Amino acid sequence: MAKWGEGDPRWIVEERPDATNVNNWHWTEKNASNWSQERIKNLFTDATVTSDLADLKIKEVEKCEGEAYANNRKGKLIFFYEWNLVLKWEGKLKEGTGTKHKGKVTVPNLSEENDVSELDIQISVKDNEEEGEVLKEIMQSVGKEFVKEKLGNYITSLKEEFSKGMILPRKDEVVNKNDINNLSCGFDKKINMQSNASKKDSKKEVGLKIDTSTLKLTQKFQCRASEFYDAMTRIEMVSSFTRGPVKLEPVKGGKFELFGGNISGHFDKLEPPTKIQQQWRYKAWPEGHYSTVEITIDEKEDHTEVRLVQTGVPRGELEKIRENWERYYWTPIKQVFGFGAFITDSGF
Repeated sequence: MAKWGEGDPRWIVEERPDATNVNNWHWTEKNASNWSQERIKNLFTDATVTSDLADLKIKEVEKCEGEAYANNRKGKLIFFYEWNLVLKWEGKLKEGTGTKHKGKVTVPNLSEENDVSELDIQISVKDNEEEGEVLKEIMQSVGKEFVKEKLGNYITSLKEEFSKGMILPRKDEVVNKNDINNLSCGFDKKINMQSNASKKDSKKEVGLKIDTSTLKLTQKFQCRASEFYDAMTRIEMVSSFTRGPVKLEPVKGGKFELFGGNISGHFDKLEPPTKIQQQWRYKAWPEGHYSTVEITIDEKEDHTEVRLVQTGVPRGELEKIRENWERYYWTPIKQVFGFGAFITDSGF
């Protein structure tokens, strides 16, 4: 996002001879769900797990539920995927009775939010016989790493396959494939929200009396109420419109941190898809001072109306915070997700 008071060449739309997604400005999307299901099934069909103690094999995928999408947002590739997997395995000890035992491998949440190395992979065995339990322990040891390796292969191939044709060259520009293979939903660039508060103000002691005001805003979005609610509470969507890594726990009491730590707080109330209430603070405010943000989402016949009431805003910050909501929340949400041509910035 552009710095305050400066232009940004990325916002200048250049002409292309083919008139196709000029400068990759528009949000384009490819559904990778069917491809992903086939890829995962191929990776785990009759796949041998190497072990010195047992002959182990993952036979097939019993369940593969979820979705995957590849998006081009202003020349940046963003991958969304979320899968719940259940795999069937079988094996026998190399120095045992020769009895074959069967079990399952469960991967409850494979998504871009979780690193493959940190996946919670659960191993079970169908029977509790001694050899079955030994095989289960072996699968715990070598089978988990095998599954993680294969899922890493899936993610790599997803990005390689769906990078093709997603990033179009600008006029007189050639895109380097090395620049896009490893892009995901995160952006490294930090955005500093401008404020009137000085460094001296930020060091005020907790308990200092602050003169505050209440901010009221109304915005209209061309989307369903549930879509706007998701844009404010789903980590991959928040990462997209804030253009950077975020910390987000969308549960009562859950914490959030946006724009490189400049905005932080926690959720007081979540009532999908109609209400979000937060304790919200800007980093430069006096230590320990929070405002209360209440967002009411009202779906109409042809649009969704969003009303924001923010109490406890330091009086000198009121207009700047109003401007920041428009510049760093409402406008990017509309541009990134295509939520609308309606622009309203009036109190109520």
